[in-house]
Amino acid sequence: MTDLTDLGIAGIRDGVRDGSFKAREIADAFIVKVSRAKALNAFLVETPEHAIAAATAADTARQAGETLKPLAGVPIGMKDLFCTKGVTTTAASHILEGFTPTYESTVSQNLWDAGAGMLGKLNMDQFAMGSSNETSAFGNVISPWKRNDGGNASLAPGGSSGGSSSAVAARLCPGATGTDTGGSIRQPAAFTGISGIKPTYGRCSRWGTIAFASSLDQAGSMARDVKDCAILLEAMAGFDAKDGTSLQLDVPKWEAGLSGNLNGLRVGIPKEYRVDGMPEEIEALWQQGIDWLKDAGATIVEVSLPHTKYALPAYYIIAPAEASSNLARYDGVRYGIRDLPTGAGLQDMYAATRADGFGPEVKRRIMIGTYVLSAGFYDAYYTQAQKVRTLIARDFERAWETCDVLLTPTAPSAAFALGEKSADPIAMYLNDVFTVPSSLAGLPAMSVPGGLDKQGLPLRAADHRQATRRTRRAERRARDRTASRIYRATRGLVVT
Repeated sequence: MTDLTDLGIAGIRDGVRDGSFKAREIADAFIVKVSRAKALNAFLVETPEHAIAAATAADTARQAGETLKPLAGVPIGMKDLFCTKGVTTTAASHILEGFTPTYESTVSQNLWDAGAGMLGKLNMDQFAMGSSNETSAFGNVISPWKRNDGGNASLAPGGSSGGSSSAVAARLCPGATGTDTGGSIRQPAAFTGISGIKPTYGRCSRWGTIAFASSLDQAGSMARDVKDCAILLEAMAGFDAKDGTSLQLDVPKWEAGLSGNLNGLRVGIPKEYRVDGMPEEIEALWQQGIDWLKDAGATIVEVSLPHTKYALPAYYIIAPAEASSNLARYDGVRYGIRDLPTGAGLQDMYAATRADGFGPEVKRRIMIGTYVLSAGFYDAYYTQAQKVRTLIARDFERAWETCDVLLTPTAPSAAFALGEKSADPIAMYLNDVFTVPSSLAGLPAMSVPGGLDKQGLPLRAADHRQATRRTRRAERRARDRTASRIYRATRGLVVT
């Protein structure tokens, strides 16, 4: 019999429904596997009791002849950015160590309502800031992949959703939640050979999700293949009145829409994505993807996104600026750690708590964000970056006049070894070169299977999809509302 942990979301769901096995058997198998894989450091907190309770409810419902919920019997991993009631939530930061929410994020509640169980909270880059999962205050996650060169170097699982990607790739869970601000679902999916989707901005509620950059953050699904991602995302998505940027649109039946019919699909190849120094293997994979799509009946067209070259610098102004505002709330007063030196005053407590609680990468981005929002630099940097963002969104709008979807690489390389790039922040930031443009435009994008490089490591391609016209209008309105709120919030941070 196939090992139960080799089954994906669809296989588990269907097997529980038809009685091939019990949900409790699935839960027990994954719980054991998680307990034996601590060396990967993918889980910060294990919650076997949650997974068992959900499995028991699924088995009881089936025995009673009741209609099973969409994810009945499916245990998943939750990125530690989603607040989970009664379960420690830290965003992998020392400053939130010991914080136990008294409420549930909308995304996680939607999943529990759909019948899913939680195996635990997944490690990540601190406050979702990083591309290798090396900024976590609780140690880096290790990818289950190894190079075939005979060495034993530990590889980065990507970031910031590195715990999610490693856990899914290692068969510790059939699917996991992730968040994507500038590529934090797609890049780790690429590094570990799984699938990951960042939906249209506003598709999944941000309520109860610890914020990094409010106009960019979006929850999404990570699983072994496209079908499993669609199943998980259907349960996660939906309008939420508690989130002012949530799209008031019906959730499509994404799983049912996976017909595999590509006849007549217009696939755009943006010429600006052929960057200097791109490895030959990435170029070859890209061409292979183009050939596959042609063979399946798609039409290939070249498109231009002329402002792509400005996307990365614009992102690394906008995202840190919003982060500096969002992270101002962590001051030792309301939750998390408090560092109060003897005889210290309130300002001293703020400074000591933040100095001790935040890691180097978080501090770096707060400093960048505070600088670009400061008097004399706000208009020169932040305002200009927002203008560039608008131009990037217009580039995509024009591209959709001639194509329906874009095919690009996900990342400029395969997974690198831990420690290989951590000393060079710029080299680390360049990992987002292909993923950032669609994030700035609020568009859905997905990393899908590609091939292996000469060292036997996964290489992936990204699919950037055109949203419906109605969705694009709604997304723009939501983004405008968010930008207005951010502007009002950050005015108080301007310093002289």
